[in-house]
This record gives sequence, C-alpha cells and structure tokens, in this order.
Amino acid sequence: MYLDLHTAIFLFFAGALGGALNAVAGGGSFVAFPALLFTGVPPIPANATNTVALWVGVTASGGAYRKHLDISRRVMVPLAITSVIGGIAGAYLLLHTPAQTFLRVLPWLMLGATLLFMFGNRLSRRSGGSMARDASTSALAVATIFELIVSVYGGYFGGGVGILNLAMFAALGMTDIHAMNALKVVLSGIINGIAVITFIIYGAVVWKPCGIMTAGAICGGYLAAHYSQKLPGSWIRAFVIVVGTSMTAYFFWRAYH
Repeated sequence: MYLDLHTAIFLFFAGALGGALNAVAGGGSFVAFPALLFTGVPPIPANATNTVALWVGVTASGGAYRKHLDISRRVMVPLAITSVIGGIAGAYLLLHTPAQTFLRVLPWLMLGATLLFMFGNRLSRRSGGSMARDASTSALAVATIFELIVSVYGGYFGGGVGILNLAMFAALGMTDIHAMNALKVVLSGIINGIAVITFIIYGAVVWKPCGIMTAGAICGGYLAAHYSQKLPGSWIRAFVIVVGTSMTAYFFWRAYH
C-alpha cells in the first residue's frame, strides 16, 4: 500500500491521539480506526491494523504506570486468564462473524459502564473491601465474569474497553485512578495481545500504515500516561466520564440511525 507524506503524518498523529486516549481513559480506537478507513484500508484489515498499533502504544504506557500497580496475585491471575480466553474468542468472532449484533449491544454496554464508573465507589462502600487486596470471593467471581465479557468485546473491536474495565474496578472498590489505569493497561495489553497474534497469523494486518500508527501510539501513550499522573485524580476521573459519555452517545447514534 502506497502512503504519501501527508497520509503518513495523518496516521502518525491519529496513532498518537489514540495512544494517549487509551493510556488515560480508553477509546483510542475511535480515532485510529476511522483514520485507517479514511486512508483507504478496508474495515476488517483496518480493525486488525488499529488493534496492533494501539496495543503497542498501551504496552508503552504501562512503563509510566508501573509504580502504581499493586494488585494481589489472587486477583490478578483469574482476571489475566479470563482476558486471554476472551481475547481469543473475540478475535475469532471478528474474523468469522458480522458486526451488527455487537453494534446493537455495545451502546447499552457502554452506558452501563459509564454509570458504573460514576457511581461504582458508592456501591463498593456498601459491601466494603477493595479489589486491590481483599476482594471477597463473590466480588472476584463477578469481576471475572465481567472481564470475560469485556475481553471478548476487546478482542473483537476494543473501542471503549478501557472504560469498561475502569467501571469494573470502581464498582469493586478501587479509588486511585492511577492504580486503576495501571491495572487497565495490563489487562488491555493481554486482551489485545492475544488479538494481535491472531490477526498476524491470519494475515489481516496492513503493515505500512500499522508501522506509522504504532510509532505515534508509542509516543502518545507513554507521554499521556506520564503527564496524567501529575494531574489531580478528580480531573482524570472527569475526563474518563466525558469520554465514556461521548462514546455512549456515538454508539447509540451509530446503532439506531
């Protein structure tokens, strides 16, 4: 695929913005995926290419969050295993099924996630405990089931998967937005990493646009993760809510018009 200089610059900055969004809140695919479509990449290859590029960006942002990751093995292991299983299932669905059903369900999923993120801490106070260290068995079971749903969707498309995970963390008692982002980066990296392997095996990635967008995603992801930690947690939470609300409105419009 031939890329002129203007297209290459456009894809680089789309990747940078997508990587920055994913590092702080989620939703980077809503920038990177349309950018690839605009440059002439067909939908399914564009989705695969977008996933590969932003996965590298998310992984890069993880280095900036590493000091905030303080999750017990009891919590991390089942969530990680579930993310692997769901990521494989989602990538398989992308390559073998139409998208219409997911597009109908997605806006309701995003609406629920945004509301859960906004009010999740109030719910967790009633049950007590924090997901980070002393999650109850029932809370961990619910989190694992929810993570399976999130990871299937993440392997399939992935736009907004960060919002879904942040909502789950809030409902299960996590209050430090930077620690929540650290765990989100790990789980998103697992989910999309599995999808990346699947897409590469199936030859679905368009490599020239992918390389340019990956470079942008690395720059945007790491810088956004690093500098967001210097801002008050309330500002980051507000940004996540704005992004979640915007994505919910967009998906309702896309699914029902």
